[in-house]
Amino acid sequence: MESRQLTEGNITRALVKLAIPIMATSFVQMAYNLTDMLWLGRVGTKAVAASGTAGFFTWFGSALFMIPKIGAEVGVAQSIGRKDMEAAKKYVSNTIKLDILIALVYSAILIAFRHEIIGFFQLGDQAVIQMSVDYLLIVSFGLVFYFLNPVFSGVFNGYGDSSTPFKINAVGLITNMILDPLMIMGIGPFPKMGVKGAALATIIAQFIVTLIFVIASKRKSVLFKGPNILKIPFDRAYVKTILKLGLPVAIQQGLFSSIAMVIARIIAQWGPVPVAVQKVGSQIESISWMTAGGFSTAISAFVGQNYGAGKLERIKEGYKKGLEIVGSIGIFATVLLIFGAEPLFKLFIPKDLEALKIGIRYLRILGISQFFMTIEIASQGAFNGLGKTVPPSLVSVTFNALRIPASLLLSSTFLGLDGAWWSISVSSVFKGTVLTSWYLLVLKKITRLEVTSECKYK
Repeated sequence: MESRQLTEGNITRALVKLAIPIMATSFVQMAYNLTDMLWLGRVGTKAVAASGTAGFFTWFGSALFMIPKIGAEVGVAQSIGRKDMEAAKKYVSNTIKLDILIALVYSAILIAFRHEIIGFFQLGDQAVIQMSVDYLLIVSFGLVFYFLNPVFSGVFNGYGDSSTPFKINAVGLITNMILDPLMIMGIGPFPKMGVKGAALATIIAQFIVTLIFVIASKRKSVLFKGPNILKIPFDRAYVKTILKLGLPVAIQQGLFSSIAMVIARIIAQWGPVPVAVQKVGSQIESISWMTAGGFSTAISAFVGQNYGAGKLERIKEGYKKGLEIVGSIGIFATVLLIFGAEPLFKLFIPKDLEALKIGIRYLRILGISQFFMTIEIASQGAFNGLGKTVPPSLVSVTFNALRIPASLLLSSTFLGLDGAWWSISVSSVFKGTVLTSWYLLVLKKITRLEVTSECKYK
């Protein structure tokens, strides 16, 4: 694995060079869901609603693997910045083992309580409920691979090698794209399996990605050289640091997905169609937040390495450049979602006029907040690179929690269902504004402390 030092050279080039493969990897992850939606939309709106309902719990699972993923990205990046390879290896060992443990426990819970979990949404349609339960059961058996792949990616990204995770994840996407139509629609030797086929295709693809990561890590990476990482005992000090880094982000993501579940239950009173619309609409919207997320991870690695090296001016300039890039992405996304809402949504549910009408309104309302959402994501990455994961979590949890009363209130007015969409969009505007302002204040404080320290020792 090729290391990329981010503490020297042109800042914009370094950020873009690191971010593009991460963004591409993010698009690969997004494309898994988009491919599922494209084919399930041909099966029917109920199939989309079923996979969307069960998908909330894989989304919640992504909150859990954030603990080791952030620990890997930040811990490895800062260790590389300090040129401490031994510490970087210990972060790798502890994050992967912790990730496997969390994945196994969460999978067992989903399998044991799958009926009660899906019952929470009160969907009111037995066919949708049964498809949701089937999808959740199948995906749960392969959840350990779904957890491992982002953590492997985090290790590589923290080291400065973002191209390897992209190449490996792309193999998984290609596998998923081939298997989806075969298993969902029943082409060739495969029976028509609908949502079950989508779930099977996903876990097979994820397993292949994990297998390639393991092989590539052993062959290419100095971080995996030496004793088998699974046989190395947990190091309490490193686990504590990993939890300190990753837990605030995990709580943020977990509450975010939990709040989304509550909002899904609120909109379910209008039937399964709005649930399907939210699933498809959020996947379309993910074009912008996945792109911004790629730059966020690059900013995190960049800030982490430069913070470890004590280069504060470079951190300030890197954040400014990153903000300019993701802000441009946000403006483009606003234009795309507002003016391209109808053709975008028709790609996924072309025949259901009710779903299309609701989906167009969803995309246009959410389009308004795209700029603010992207700068929030970039600022979160910058905070993570400093090892300060609490501020973005606090901002996110506060304003996401406000979506529930706002949804209830606004949906009870003349806005109806659109009130739920407005609660999401307006809260994103506040999150972006508050978190970006907070990070700028932190940067000023850090710079002031550094100047004071230099004067003291002169």
